[in-house]
Amino acid sequence: MSRNHDQEPEHSLLDDALSRLKDIFDRLDVADDVRARLAQPALALQVGIPVRMDDGRLEVFTGWRVHYDTTRGPAKGGIRFHPAVNREEVMTLAFWMAIKCAVVDLPFGGGKGGVAVDPKKLSRLELERLSRGYMRAVADIVGPDRDIPAPDVNTNPTVMGWMADEYDAIMRRQQRAVITGKPLALGGSPGRVESTGRGALQVLDMWAKREGRKPADTTVAVQGFGNAGYHFARLAHERGYRVVAVSDSKGAIYDAEGLSPEPIWRHKNESRELKGMVYCEESVLCECDRTTVMSQDELLALDVDVLVLAALEDQIHADNVGDVRAALVLEIANGPVTSEADDELAKRGIPVLPDVLANTGGVIVSHLEWVQNRIGEQWDEDTVNARMAERIAREAERVMDRAAKDEVSYRTAAYLQGIGRIAEAIEQRGTASDFGS
Repeated sequence: MSRNHDQEPEHSLLDDALSRLKDIFDRLDVADDVRARLAQPALALQVGIPVRMDDGRLEVFTGWRVHYDTTRGPAKGGIRFHPAVNREEVMTLAFWMAIKCAVVDLPFGGGKGGVAVDPKKLSRLELERLSRGYMRAVADIVGPDRDIPAPDVNTNPTVMGWMADEYDAIMRRQQRAVITGKPLALGGSPGRVESTGRGALQVLDMWAKREGRKPADTTVAVQGFGNAGYHFARLAHERGYRVVAVSDSKGAIYDAEGLSPEPIWRHKNESRELKGMVYCEESVLCECDRTTVMSQDELLALDVDVLVLAALEDQIHADNVGDVRAALVLEIANGPVTSEADDELAKRGIPVLPDVLANTGGVIVSHLEWVQNRIGEQWDEDTVNARMAERIAREAERVMDRAAKDEVSYRTAAYLQGIGRIAEAIEQRGTASDFGS
């Protein structure tokens, strides 16, 4: 994705996302009130965040916070720092969050935030000033009962800790439940860092069991080797899946016999990129004929059993969907497949485990962190993982059963489940049939 936040996107990301709703609305026969409420966000705030840079300059960064729908509870959604972030993207991500929370039956609505910035160009002090400045700018619309942010692309527990601390200073009281994904010492939850990858693996395991596939016989390529992609790859490798390729924004590596994600992650954190890396079983960098360096586009076209998309949105689109040869696409990123590409994959018989189901591990554990903060407890990691696994098992089973029964895609089944719950909440507050003549 290469959009500039000052420019209009080449296509409307939100319009593309909303285009999937017409069929869902018709299948559910929802009231017109539901269609009207979900046609646009409930609140979209744009802010300018002044930051004093280390060299004395004042730079003002553009940021956003969006509440898409809060019918089922306070807004919930991450904050991303990325140079291509823009208003359209943040609104779309908030829309997906609303569906995602409803799919797994969490008492939250959809929210999202972002700042147009390349955090890799900031010093640690500049990053802290930006993080605290963002919270000052949006503090009026967040809170444990209104909007609970969390980490997303290029943000982490440290950033969340700074923001939570700033909120406490503004409110002059401790409110740990205002943000999730915090450091453990500041009220974070064990298991939160790995939760998105862990949850995605559980959904993949459920699909594989239904298909009669064994992990050892299943090859996996992972596009996007950030936090979620790494933990998914690591856990999948431990589970017995053969992870044959991984990529980040700079490049990709491939080994037909399988890669071990942990040493690759260590190397990435030391060098900040995978490009040019050569990996061997001995977990050292060396010359190895077996390993191939390739581009991200080449990774997307690999002949593998599972293609995992864990980078950004719009990675599979009309121009490259014909190159996809995987037997299954697993979405860990938000919106990595456009609606047009989604339709094409369906025609070719390539199922997609959608983001609104597959990447819910993170928001489920965020909910568990929010609950722990509100009751003044901190559970152990086994308890957190077990509660997450129980919810995913229950809700993913419903989605997969519905897909089989109604002969629809996993995405359609997930949307029917999520939108159905949102629609019921909207309709219970009254519709035209209740007030019309």
